[in-house]
Amino acid sequence: MTFLADLLGAIQVLSALALIGLVMMQTTKSEGLTGTIGGKMSSSFRGKPGLEDRLSDYTKWTAIAFFAASLLFYIASHHTGV
Repeated sequence: MTFLADLLGAIQVLSALALIGLVMMQTTKSEGLTGTIGGKMSSSFRGKPGLEDRLSDYTKWTAIAFFAASLLFYIASHHTGV
């Protein structure tokens, strides 16, 4: 493999592991019976994002990085004939 394909493969693996970790750290939307009765509040107060909002943003950008690395890895490996 070429250096570019190796680099993109490493980025793909690291972003996949980060994506798995970020998804596992997030809580479910309903939170079971407690969310139903208490009505869990998911929006941020006064525009300051909470942990869940930040985790959601990190997950979104990590998923985009994973997709881009996968696409570029495919193009790089297809062009080099690997």
